Amino acid sequence: MPTEIPPRHIRLTSHPGQSGGGAPAIRWGAPDAIERGPIVGTTTNRSQRNVIGTHSGSYGVYRALAVAAGSLTRGHRADLTNTSPTDAIGPYPQWGDAERIVSIDPWGAAVASVYEPYLEQGYDIRPTIAVTKAHIHLPEIRHAIAFQRLAADGRVLLSDASAVVTKVALEPVWWLPGVARRFAVSEADLRRALFEETGGMYPELVTRSDIEVFLPPIGGQTLYVFGDIRALADPSVTLTARVHDECNGSDVFGSDICTCRPYLTHAIEECIRGAQAGGVGLIAYSRKEGRALGEVTKFLVYNARKRQEGGDRADKYFLRTECVAGVQDMRFQELMPDVLHWLGIRRIHRLVSMSNDKYDAITGSGIEVGERVKIPDELVPADAKVEIEAKIAAGYFTDGSAPDDSRLASVKGREFE
Repeated sequence: MPTEIPPRHIRLTSHPGQSGGGAPAIRWGAPDAIERGPIVGTTTNRSQRNVIGTHSGSYGVYRALAVAAGSLTRGHRADLTNTSPTDAIGPYPQWGDAERIVSIDPWGAAVASVYEPYLEQGYDIRPTIAVTKAHIHLPEIRHAIAFQRLAADGRVLLSDASAVVTKVALEPVWWLPGVARRFAVSEADLRRALFEETGGMYPELVTRSDIEVFLPPIGGQTLYVFGDIRALADPSVTLTARVHDECNGSDVFGSDICTCRPYLTHAIEECIRGAQAGGVGLIAYSRKEGRALGEVTKFLVYNARKRQEGGDRADKYFLRTECVAGVQDMRFQELMPDVLHWLGIRRIHRLVSMSNDKYDAITGSGIEVGERVKIPDELVPADAKVEIEAKIAAGYFTDGSAPDDSRLASVKGREFE
């Protein structure tokens, strides 16, 4: 069979009138999947496309590289046999509320079932959410068992110290009118900034105002649920939850300049304890490395903090980040509650977080929060006291007193070794 010769010219898809008319309409916020319409980010049949960008978030670039290198056949269609979710989630009333969910596709896990008529017609529709089962094994949980803070129950926590979880991976799907409203900007200004700040990567952002859905090339989220995932939507079942933003250095490698891994593992312990007591636990993990500034910027800030006059000081903690990045934080929690609404959550009984930005975003979206749980003092690494004291002084939740200026200036980290 002769090898297909790829075309030598590039046809820009940003110009109106090129569509073959086969793209399904998207009615964001419609009460059911068919009325809402499928999200079609395929590159194999451009007449079907009804979004800007492609599936897989930032990994779409690796897919392009694989095609260019000849490792992946152009136009490969995913075989979704036996890939269906291990747990049924929703639909919940929030799925049909265009103000509650603007950054993920509520039906993204169920495309093989809810969009079967489109698939039979040859539409290339791909899941943006996957649900599976797993066991997770952490040394901190073994430690908790050894010190009798936790005990294996054979259901949530097994005898080998592994925890049974439901895992959910979600790719971002942005409905641009709703995202613009979340940030109190015009859709035109949002589109222009996205176009210009990506170096013009997506011309359709400014040439196709009729296309409202964007698949941005950014990291997504992973959920870890302890206990019955359906119980998340029942406000009478005690929910322990942490919304955690990625920190590769601490989360994976145990770097002690911040509290990220100890706070994460403490939250996992609290989730297990809560699930064993008849409740349910949730860890929502977002890829927002270095406050969404990136790891290179984060390491530059570390250097600036350690080398500044007087050393790494809590009273200059945020200033050094602003000097390098121009902003203290770009995680912007406005979109974060969407995944909680996708799970049907209406009340978080125990929020394992000190961040007021996260708390305000969650409660501002209509989800009730009961108790807030701070990281225990004994879990804060010595070099991370700069971070935690600076954050408490800036207004982070604490059950103690916030440091005054004198105390804040006295909190210092170690020098380079």
